[in-house]
Amino acid sequence: MGLQFSVHHQCGRARAGVLETGHGRVRTPVFIPVGTAATVKAMTQEWLQQLGAEILLSNTYHLYLRPGSDLIEKSGGLHDFMGWKGAILTDSGGYQVFSHRELTRISEEGVKFRSYLDGSSHFITPERSVEIQQQLGADIIMAFDECTPYPVTTAQARESMLRSMRWARRSRRAHADQRQVLFGIMQGSVYTQLRRESLGHLNEIGFEGLALGGFSVGEPRELMFEILDQLSSELPLDQPRYLMGVGTPLDLLQAVELGMDMFDCVLPTRNARNGMLFTGRGQLRIKNSRYKDDERPVDPDCECFVCARYSRAYLRHLLVSREILSSMLNTFHNLHFYLKMMRSMRKTIEAGTFDSFAQGFREQYSSGC
Repeated sequence: MGLQFSVHHQCGRARAGVLETGHGRVRTPVFIPVGTAATVKAMTQEWLQQLGAEILLSNTYHLYLRPGSDLIEKSGGLHDFMGWKGAILTDSGGYQVFSHRELTRISEEGVKFRSYLDGSSHFITPERSVEIQQQLGADIIMAFDECTPYPVTTAQARESMLRSMRWARRSRRAHADQRQVLFGIMQGSVYTQLRRESLGHLNEIGFEGLALGGFSVGEPRELMFEILDQLSSELPLDQPRYLMGVGTPLDLLQAVELGMDMFDCVLPTRNARNGMLFTGRGQLRIKNSRYKDDERPVDPDCECFVCARYSRAYLRHLLVSREILSSMLNTFHNLHFYLKMMRSMRKTIEAGTFDSFAQGFREQYSSGC
């Protein structure tokens, strides 16, 4: 029932902890593979278990439109519908409103939008977003918010943030299923004082976890980390901190250094389908012609079955031939890299050696494939 969170080790500001959910334990810091439509693209649930994934993310907006939250509820919820025994987090749909702005109209009451699938008209309020997420049956759900675009003026950012805070209060009142926990989402764009104001509202309302939204929407990377650095000491110590939509391996490393606990991003899976593979020495673009007859594995230091069995030449052949297996193998490898990286961070935080790990990781990652 519900969620319990505890931090058991700290190294500098980096934290190692445990989320106890209704569907098992999630160790933090954690990277959450993105399964937008109740599937991580090109992966089976068995493969995800083999990789050690403990939690997946699915998307409220997309699942509401197809196949429909009523159908999923009748199927026993997302866990039964997709055959996943671990924890699930659903986002509120706020980011999809942002990314499909040409199809949406935002008002105080909620968001009116046209389906990108068939053009049909829909209206989602904070109450309806929570209701849909409760039908989906995720372990962790999100308050409905407005993802502020970038660039934006201070006045526009404050107006957007305050609307999100009013929606957060309505989301909190609408939340009834105690088997789920509700996270509030901080907004405020790139203005630290607005972020502090948003945090004050969320603390007053009361949530089980804190998500930091509105990042990775076009703002300079350095500015995002400057804001996180300024805010990290002000965040609740007893709540998980979820940095939404971030990011590259180096982004995750720096965010963990600043005390963040949870992350999601489509980067490892989307890049895999486009032939961009992550290695301990940086990214490798497998389509490059120099790999045409390269018999080496993608990453000689990787223990995944892709690197143990298949050559760069074969993976390049699959990609340029547009074989389905290309997406499958590349995605497995990239998720293996991400999840192994997170395990290494947890292990070194617990051992008190995280700083030296971070330094070594950066040096090797920038050395080139």
